[in-house]
Amino acid sequence: MAFLGNAARDHRWGLMHALMDRHGLDALAFTSADFFQFATNFSTDVQVWERPIVCVVPRNGTPFVVLNELSTNHWRFGIEAGKLWVTDAEFYAEHPRLTRRVPLMPQWADMVADRLTRAGLARGRIGVDAGSGPLSRAASLLPGLKLEPMTAGCRSLRWVKHPEEIALLRQIASLTDWVQDRYREAIRPGRLVQEMDMAMAALLAEESARRFPGEHLEIMRCWTLSGPASCAPHGDGRSSGARIEKGDGLVNIVIPRVNGLVVENERTWFCGRPSERQVFLYETARAANEAACEAAVTGRPVSDIDAAAQAVIERAGCADLILHRTGHGMGTLGHEFPEDMAFNSRPLLENEVYSAEPGLYEWGLGGFRHDDTVVVGASPEVLTRAPKDIASQTIL
Repeated sequence: MAFLGNAARDHRWGLMHALMDRHGLDALAFTSADFFQFATNFSTDVQVWERPIVCVVPRNGTPFVVLNELSTNHWRFGIEAGKLWVTDAEFYAEHPRLTRRVPLMPQWADMVADRLTRAGLARGRIGVDAGSGPLSRAASLLPGLKLEPMTAGCRSLRWVKHPEEIALLRQIASLTDWVQDRYREAIRPGRLVQEMDMAMAALLAEESARRFPGEHLEIMRCWTLSGPASCAPHGDGRSSGARIEKGDGLVNIVIPRVNGLVVENERTWFCGRPSERQVFLYETARAANEAACEAAVTGRPVSDIDAAAQAVIERAGCADLILHRTGHGMGTLGHEFPEDMAFNSRPLLENEVYSAEPGLYEWGLGGFRHDDTVVVGASPEVLTRAPKDIASQTIL
C-alpha cells in the first residue's frame, strides 16, 4: 500500500495527544504547510504566507481545518479517494461572491476565532507550530485564548516513523535505486548535464506511474554536478550549457517525494578511468558514508552519525575537505527534523530516519559524496541500495 492509512494517522495523532498531555494543552494548531500535511495527509497547494491555512487538533474533539477556496476541489478529490484524515473543513474566499457567500480573506481571523469558539477552545491553551503569524490575529479576538509556542515539541512529533511509513519509504528507495541504474546507462562524454537530468526525471515519472499509479509523486530533484563544479556541494551557479567531459567525476542525487515522504539517494560516478587522487577521495567518502550508516543505532547519540563519518575522514587526512555536516532527518520534508545532527546529544530513537551524506570537496577536482537514507534500529536499515563500489560507478 503506497498511501498512508489509518495506522499512520493514529500513530501521528497519538504523538500529538501525548504532547498535549505533557504540556497541559487543549489543542494543537498547525499553520505551516509541512505540519498541515503531517496532521491531515493533505498535500497543501498554496503558499501559506499568501493564503493562510490552519489545522486544529483538539485534545478532546474532532480535528478541523480552515482552507482557501483554491483548495476546494483538491480537498474533495482527497475525500473521495479516502486519503484524508480530516473531513471537517471550512473555506474562505479571496474574491467576493454574489451567491453562497463565505468569509473573505480579510475576515480570516474572525472566521478562525469563530471556529475555535464553536469547538469550545475560546479560552483554551493551544500549542502552535510557529509563534507568530495570522493565527495570532485570531487569538487577539479571543481574550481568554492563549497560544503557546510549541515549535520544538511539534518537530519532535516527526522523528519516529510508523511501520507503514517505513514500508512506503522502502518502496520509494527502490524507485531511486532504479533511477540510479538509468544514470549508469546515461552518462557519457559530451552530454549536457541538465538534459541528462531531465531525461532521468522523465524516466522516474514513467516508472513511478507503474509502481504508484494514482498516488502523489513530486520529483524534487534529479540533479548532477560534473567535474570541478561538483566541488561546490550545491553547484557553481553556471549549470546552463555544462557538459560531461571525459575524466570528470560526477555527483548526482535523486529525491522523489511520494504521498508526503521523501528519500534521498546520491552517488559519485566517473566518466572514464579515475585518477589515483579521485580513487582515494572516492573510497574515503564511501567509507565515511558506510560508517555513518552503521552508527545509526538505537540509543547512541544523534551526533554519533556525524562523528563516525568525520573520524574516517580525519584518519584519511582529509578533514579540511569537509564543508557540511553528515546529514539530517528525513520524512515529510527533504531536510527534516532534527537538522542539528552534528551537535545533538539526545539518544537516537528506533525508526527515526536520516540521510547519511558525508562529502569531500577538493577545489579544481570535484566533490565525492554518497547519500543513503537509513532507518535507526539495533541494526540500522539502509533503504537505498544502489551500488557504491568504484567499478560499478565508473563508466568506461
